[in-house]
Amino acid sequence: MLKTKLHKAGFIITSFMLMAAASGNNNNAVAEIKMLSSVATEDSLSATKHVFDTAGLCICLPELSVAEMENAPRILLQEEARTYVLAHLRENAFYYDKIKAKKQTVLTLIDKVFTEYQLPVEMKYLAVVESKLESRISSNAGAAGLWQFMPVPAKSFGLRINGKQDDRRNDYKSTVAAAKCLLYLQRIFDDWLLTLAAYNSGPGKVQSAIRKSGSRNYWKLEKWLPAETRNHVKKFISVHYHFEGHGSLVTMTKDETVAHTNAVSHFRHKHEKTDDSLNIGAESPVSSGKR
Repeated sequence: MLKTKLHKAGFIITSFMLMAAASGNNNNAVAEIKMLSSVATEDSLSATKHVFDTAGLCICLPELSVAEMENAPRILLQEEARTYVLAHLRENAFYYDKIKAKKQTVLTLIDKVFTEYQLPVEMKYLAVVESKLESRISSNAGAAGLWQFMPVPAKSFGLRINGKQDDRRNDYKSTVAAAKCLLYLQRIFDDWLLTLAAYNSGPGKVQSAIRKSGSRNYWKLEKWLPAETRNHVKKFISVHYHFEGHGSLVTMTKDETVAHTNAVSHFRHKHEKTDDSLNIGAESPVSSGKR
């Protein structure tokens, strides 16, 4: 949830997987996740150009044969998150299935708002982590609603809180505020895992972890973050894998995202060159037997 320190750090509006070849352990992890997860939703959209189908393949890839699909770039579960994700889903998969069945209206609302704000709609799973999609929920620290806003950031992002009204409990208004908040943090960090960490602990602690670690790679700096924040990020990855059946750009660091997009570009270029050579061969008089 957003901490009060987050706001004091300047939280006022006015002012994606490593692309090395998958190891056997990683393949087993993904297979186990698919067994734990329900079938991925087919209507999930993304504001980015890299959108993934139910097999975790980018839909920007050309139509592929079964053999080509085996070698196509796809999102892999990071080894750093694997143990946590598998354990978390073994314990909670059934509960997440109940949320998926009962809360489609809320998820559809978040999809709509995030699409309007050009956010990856997969960030909606942050609300599952924060509140289990229950707008009536409150924390002992004073956070409330779908996105578990504390009062100060809630007001900073346009929500009204007084004796008669608490917009944190309005699904639409709070989701608009969450979209603005996530865009604010993403502009600071340009990395979805760092943005998720900052949503939980505040940007100050993430910036401190960057300084102490000498790195902007989440997996290298996470040990300098609070345990609650480390678990928060991995829980988000777990929920994402359960609901989608695979990862996406929001489950990767910036470096992993760059590696993935480069791998997809290289794969497409190689595939297109192969298709061109086959077409040239098919049209050649020599290959057709003509003189």
